[in-house]
Amino acid sequence: MEIVRKFGIIILLTTLNVSFFACGKSEPVEGSEENQITYVSSTSVITNPERGFYHQVTVFSEAEESMNLAYLQNMKSQNISLILGMYYLEKFKNSPLSQKELDLLRSDFSKLREAGVKCILRFAYTNTMEGENATDAPIDIVETHIDQLAPILQENSDVIAFMQAGFIGAWGEWHSSSNNLTSTENKKRIVNKLLDVLPLDVMLQIRTPLAKQEVFSTSDPVDISIAFSDEKRARVGHHNDCFLASTDDYGTYSNIEAEKEYIHDEALYVPAGGETCPPSGIQMADCSTARTEMEYLRWTYLHVDYYQPVINNWDDLGCYEEFKRRLGYRLELVEGSFPKEVKKGESFSFRLKIKNSGFAPVYKHKITSLVLKNKQTGSVSEYELQLDIRELKPSAIKELNEEINLSGTDTGAYDMYLKVSDDSENLKNRHEYCIQLANQNTWVPDEGLNDLQYSLVITN
Repeated sequence: MEIVRKFGIIILLTTLNVSFFACGKSEPVEGSEENQITYVSSTSVITNPERGFYHQVTVFSEAEESMNLAYLQNMKSQNISLILGMYYLEKFKNSPLSQKELDLLRSDFSKLREAGVKCILRFAYTNTMEGENATDAPIDIVETHIDQLAPILQENSDVIAFMQAGFIGAWGEWHSSSNNLTSTENKKRIVNKLLDVLPLDVMLQIRTPLAKQEVFSTSDPVDISIAFSDEKRARVGHHNDCFLASTDDYGTYSNIEAEKEYIHDEALYVPAGGETCPPSGIQMADCSTARTEMEYLRWTYLHVDYYQPVINNWDDLGCYEEFKRRLGYRLELVEGSFPKEVKKGESFSFRLKIKNSGFAPVYKHKITSLVLKNKQTGSVSEYELQLDIRELKPSAIKELNEEINLSGTDTGAYDMYLKVSDDSENLKNRHEYCIQLANQNTWVPDEGLNDLQYSLVITN
């Protein structure tokens, strides 16, 4: 099959807050040379990259078996594309990481890639707050370990959805330390070290909003002026490991209202996610409470296995399936306008409206392309678009107009598709890492394509 890559030219890109409708029809526009299509939204749970409920895999130092490939592959049948890789370095609190440990990590990343999933990554030195093992490592050891991990993180950034700062205290959750790692100076050293070694496309997450504000000496949220840049605080989001568990989420918040507003504002550009805990001093969160909080804090992922009674309660109340659909992004075609026919060698414009009905945006850059497939010969032409899919914010509809130059494309009838693929060289041709839009009868799974349900005719 011949594939030709070309480039589109953007004409107009605007964001509209409008209501969604769909009737699933293609109609000629009276007095126009265009046909308009309205798309039908889907209520299916969709397995898309870097979002949704996740499982946790816990791996201790030099484990004989860590990630299990069959387990990772089976996750897709549960509509799960994320795992949290919780790596304990308990054998190395006073020494460099062994080659066996480094090889274990490389092997696990290869399994993730083979299975078609990604991970949220965290390292810690202990999983207890009591007894002789309740210790972490001195700051110089932590920095040595990060230096050792650097090439592995860089080589495998394609399958790292996000990385949690970790390393400090029990579970790497930053609430205590046997080596004074919770001091502002040491927190800054760890965060800056991690950001120095992580590729720009891997965002870091910190356990509390106040900790991030202390590290960067500002309470100003990330905004559009620095979003997706190389500025360090624009590369750091949030994880909350006691979500919906008490009035302050077990100490996650110091100034509750102000810090939630801070996350609300900057989670348009940096990710927020985590897990629940046993409720303390409050009722277990019902559907309305959870939905409101996830919408406001723009929640992108949540642990499906903990705290299980909370998850089971949502299932009993009937909102678990909704949360499976809406965690992170959920992109839907609304309508499109396409020319009735185009002459060979000329340019044409098309318009699409796309809605994000999820709780959060996409945080990683993607390659968005228009794909034309000749109905008779099967030849494929792919035109890279200017749309940055990260601009599709929750509860908004984005309208885009693009112009495509058909130079070099033969006459004939062509089915039209939208492809949103991973930006990495390793994964850009892997359909498992393409984004499926939430519409009926549009997904072509083996090719990672979204059918625009229109045939373009190119004439002489």
